[in-house]
Amino acid sequence: MITNTDTKTAFIAIVGLPNVGKSTLLNKLLGEKIAAVSKKPQTTRTRITGILTKEEKQYVFLDTPGIHRPRTKLGDMMIKEIGTAIADVSCVLFLTEPDGKITETEKNLLLRFKKEKQNIILIVNKTDDCKKGMILTTIDVFSTFAKEEGIEFASVIPISAATGDGVEIIFDELEPFMAPGDWYFTSDMITDLPEKKIAEEIIREKILRLLDDEVPHGTAVIIEDFKDIKGHLIDIRAEIFCEKDSHKGIIIGKNGAMLKKIGSYAREDMEAFFNTKVNLNLWVKVKENWRDDQGYLNQMGFKLK
Repeated sequence: MITNTDTKTAFIAIVGLPNVGKSTLLNKLLGEKIAAVSKKPQTTRTRITGILTKEEKQYVFLDTPGIHRPRTKLGDMMIKEIGTAIADVSCVLFLTEPDGKITETEKNLLLRFKKEKQNIILIVNKTDDCKKGMILTTIDVFSTFAKEEGIEFASVIPISAATGDGVEIIFDELEPFMAPGDWYFTSDMITDLPEKKIAEEIIREKILRLLDDEVPHGTAVIIEDFKDIKGHLIDIRAEIFCEKDSHKGIIIGKNGAMLKKIGSYAREDMEAFFNTKVNLNLWVKVKENWRDDQGYLNQMGFKLK
């Protein structure tokens, strides 16, 4: 904890349905890519902490898994992660899409925030990919529900996390929630994730992006070996787990082409993030129904923080 009488801190949870752009927004706010992003829902599995220090202010963003109905033990743990993330935050950034409607899940979530007396900023994301009228309709639908239920939004901000349009406004609207006090992280930190976990996230993102709908969410990445060799090279051995032999074949690809592409793209991102050369070795293994195996989930690091 950094002690300074002039410092301020705010803890901000980023919450919403799957695939509304929470991780994209986190990366844009930080100016660094630390959270996996893909078009697939539920890309984020655990709470990811992003830290941004600007002059005397420190913003601690908590990216959460998308709100969904859990079908596996892993899904249940993802939902519990959301509960721990919003417990004591200064403010919630509630993301939605400009589709002109509010779902029952979103209503229930807003009612929960009201009960817990959370400060809520409504973020209408993906404004670069819709008609202006739909943005206004979405804001009106959410505002009507909020008024009926006695919920007050601290502010409403239309943005495009993908292009960055409107994102800077978020910092202005977070100003009232900055509390004087000590920083919890050093000013040069951008996340509290271990380097191994960052490497796992990078590899998993490449799998999701390159394979799109060919392989479902039954994949996980575990870094078995992570060696920093004299500060000039990071040597990494990673294992990719999937649930079926057919999925293993897809991940490897013909003559290993897909696995090579995953490794090449992942290594490129790692070298940019770690600012050093990376030697990456990938292996693919089958573990049936690992998402419902609590012992295996623990081994893979899926534990509530």
